[in-house]
Amino acid sequence: MNITSFQFLCFFTVLLALYYIIPKKMQWGLLLIASIGFFQAAGEWWLIIYPVTTIMIIYFGALYLHRVKEQKKKQIVLSLVVVLCVFLLCILKYFHLGLLAPLGISFYTLTLLGYLFDVYYEIGEPETNIGRLALFGYYFPTMISGPIVQYKEVKDQLYAGHAFDYTRVTFGLQRMIWGFFKKLVISERMGLVVNTVFNQYQDHSGLTVVIGAVCFTFQLYTDFGGCMDIVIGASEALGIILPENFDTPFFATNISEYWRRWHITLGTWLKNYLFYPLLRTKFFSTLPKKLKPKFGKKTAKKLTTYLAMLILWFTIGFWHGGLWKYIIGSGLLHWFYIVSGEVLEPLWKRLKTWFHVTDGSRGFVCFQRVRTFLLVTIGLIFFRADNVPAACHMLGSIFKEWNPEILWNGYLFELGLDWIEFTIAVVSLCILLLVSVLQQKKGIRERIAEKPLPVRWIIFFAAIFYVILLGNYGPDFSAAEFIYQGF
Repeated sequence: MNITSFQFLCFFTVLLALYYIIPKKMQWGLLLIASIGFFQAAGEWWLIIYPVTTIMIIYFGALYLHRVKEQKKKQIVLSLVVVLCVFLLCILKYFHLGLLAPLGISFYTLTLLGYLFDVYYEIGEPETNIGRLALFGYYFPTMISGPIVQYKEVKDQLYAGHAFDYTRVTFGLQRMIWGFFKKLVISERMGLVVNTVFNQYQDHSGLTVVIGAVCFTFQLYTDFGGCMDIVIGASEALGIILPENFDTPFFATNISEYWRRWHITLGTWLKNYLFYPLLRTKFFSTLPKKLKPKFGKKTAKKLTTYLAMLILWFTIGFWHGGLWKYIIGSGLLHWFYIVSGEVLEPLWKRLKTWFHVTDGSRGFVCFQRVRTFLLVTIGLIFFRADNVPAACHMLGSIFKEWNPEILWNGYLFELGLDWIEFTIAVVSLCILLLVSVLQQKKGIRERIAEKPLPVRWIIFFAAIFYVILLGNYGPDFSAAEFIYQGF
């Protein structure tokens, strides 16, 4: 049951009605039943084996870690549980067992491991009610593609009773509509162009490849961002506020800032449970002292950090799929961007002085944003291409031909969208940009809430009909899954 399907809308409508009818103390139980039902609707009944097994392992592992005080025993148990969970995850994801892999398997696993780490580091108490822990792991909005939540962020919300709140429910529904707009109106149209260019990449060159790559960047953002809007909005309507996963990432002025705005919860998880613990290990604690005689104190510390970052970014790339195209496109290339940017910072400062560039000026900020967008797009060419050689071929083919005439000779309308569909895509992207700009100063939903009631409902229904009438439901359209649902 996909969250853009009619079945999901029926499921959520019934759930929302029952949720506010039944006694508050029973609401979390209803959510657990609904989440299990939603999960089971994705496939065969035996798909539940992995999440049930993982819940049991994490539940008893956390209780043991909380009870035992001997550090060595705790480390052994923590290592065994983590290795077992990661091993099962890798078996399901990377060894041709895709049919066995549940929805959002990686997000689900990272969420539960984060809970286990919090218990180990004594950040939080273990949950003694296995049903409540199961709801935390199973909660259907986060089961698809995240966000990756910490137990301390949602435990009070998940199990507390919630009275019906008109503003909260309408805000949640409005955000869901915005997510449908991103997914159905923009992402699916971008996908048609992307498939045309990437599936026959040998036949395209020059600006055509650039357009295909840029379309994929927008496709991925509106696909993943749309999914987040739908699930966060659905959860908000139920009175449970989930952490944000995006913050206008294409407004970032460098790659580091981009990753603070893109997939925020994954970045937070990896910093808290991989990067910082890695730097605290004996090897990384003593490495600066070993490097200091040869490189100096400051450089030795930086080299140590860069090495830890290399492991971090390799892990991010591997998490996305285990293939080298993901390891490079989502991992190592971004590590290179960040490290080279820091190493070359003195040179950039001299160049800015030479060209009389002022930090923070509108023109320079615009340049930084375009540069960051292009660097991200290069990485996404690897991400989307069939393999690394195909990505390299596409990058090289950009410079083989200078063909700006495709912008006016009608060739663009042969890439999967006719002129009407192309116009809808461009107008919708402009709407997305406008809303993103306005959002920087004040939330759009808050702006709408200040309008008179008739105006609010006109906007509300206009948005609904825009999605219904202009959503891409053609023969090449498939809302079977979101791109990030497979990770």
